[in-house]
Amino acid sequence: MKKVAIFDIDYTITKKETLMEFFKYCVKKDIKNIKFLPRALYCGVMYSIKVYDEKMVKEKFLKFIDGIEEQDLEELVEEFYSEKLTSILYNDAINMMKKLKSEGYDIYLISASPEFYINKFYKIKEVDRIIGTKFKFDKGKFIRQMDGFNCKGEEKVRRLKEFLKQENIEVDFKESYMFSDSLSDKPLLDLVGKPYLINYKKKHEFEILKWR
Repeated sequence: MKKVAIFDIDYTITKKETLMEFFKYCVKKDIKNIKFLPRALYCGVMYSIKVYDEKMVKEKFLKFIDGIEEQDLEELVEEFYSEKLTSILYNDAINMMKKLKSEGYDIYLISASPEFYINKFYKIKEVDRIIGTKFKFDKGKFIRQMDGFNCKGEEKVRRLKEFLKQENIEVDFKESYMFSDSLSDKPLLDLVGKPYLINYKKKHEFEILKWR
């Protein structure tokens, strides 16, 4: 029976929110993408007043890469990973992955962020599995349509158990870890015997770790 250490990504292993960093990186690559900034701000407002859910926000926000060729997107996210994502990782998160990997744990990253770029975290040699929000491609081009549900909350648990069932993996959840910055991950935090909140600002029954 396996033991797993599950990590959220945004603000858990990274210092910043990765989707916004991706947009900023695309603006840096091509300043014409700045025209999509009002759309991003509008989506944020619509989400804050509960007109848009997260699925709609992401589908509308990703207009700046709508229709990009799959190969071009792959090259873009490869550059994004090497030039930006690696610079915003918490050293403490990477050290924890190395420690737990050496103790026999499988390392899973489970995030609501899009898989098309968080899959680059497989470059971290300790990472065994990445589960994120999927998006569709049509005739080799990216389309702003989510494939399934936003990978958040209970959906993270469902996706994890779906993967474990497909791979015929049995997990000792009582001996497993979960690390997250947010109580939106409470379903996963409650699933394991060793839950931790990362840089959480308030007191909580879950132990809080300060990562830098």
